[in-house]
Amino acid sequence: MPQVVCYPPDVLPALDPVALEAARAARTKVVEVLVPPREARAFEVPAGRFFRIVSVEGPQVGDLNLHHAHDLTERFFSGKTRALHGTHLSTGDRMWSTLPHLRSLATVTDDTLDWYGYDADGGGVHDVIGTRCDPYTQHLLGGDHYHHCCHSNLTRALAEHAGRPERDVELLVHDVLNVFMCTGFTLDTHQYFMKASPVRPGDHLEFVADVDLVGVLSACPGGDCGDEHSSDVAACHPLLVEVFDGPPPEGWTPSERSAYEWPA
Repeated sequence: MPQVVCYPPDVLPALDPVALEAARAARTKVVEVLVPPREARAFEVPAGRFFRIVSVEGPQVGDLNLHHAHDLTERFFSGKTRALHGTHLSTGDRMWSTLPHLRSLATVTDDTLDWYGYDADGGGVHDVIGTRCDPYTQHLLGGDHYHHCCHSNLTRALAEHAGRPERDVELLVHDVLNVFMCTGFTLDTHQYFMKASPVRPGDHLEFVADVDLVGVLSACPGGDCGDEHSSDVAACHPLLVEVFDGPPPEGWTPSERSAYEWPA
């Protein structure tokens, strides 16, 4: 039987590449946030502005959460993003928000690792199939109490940003975009696998914010995730978030909440 793509994204609006390049050339960097190894930091990006996640010292994976700045409960919906764009994101793909909003939070505008594509094992970069390393699964499988899993890091950073208790914001932490992570499914058992990220210093993943954003980025305790993903042994490096000021691409408009209405 023929395959049918469930959610063909062809009808979704795309950024004009000429307007995009003009806007990228006219911007100025205004904020830098350095994310230490095995920690997370929050940052803000106004709608229409660009931001980048940059590798600065060595191969390092980052776990990214995105929230609407004016309603933290509207957050990145990795499952729907995966259904619309595939298992791994690159230039032109969007990060969609949770129901009932279902709007683009950010659009990928540049990816220096797009050359990687998919390897012979089916592995690709920047996945939306994994969740995030978390202390509950770590305890389930190993019996230990590890406090620098990405879930823990994201929780602490969001709590600090929001000025709220960690237990109060933990349920706002959500499945991530695994920035720079190389992953796929094994061909025999179809299990989630990881391999060493191809990212090197100077590589970046860039976005334009489609709404006012709060982002939270964790520098994963697995480093390049070529061996372990929740560990004090793996070599880990910082990640840099850069936020730019300047005009949005010509023709860009803020992303609107879904216009779907329940029947009366």
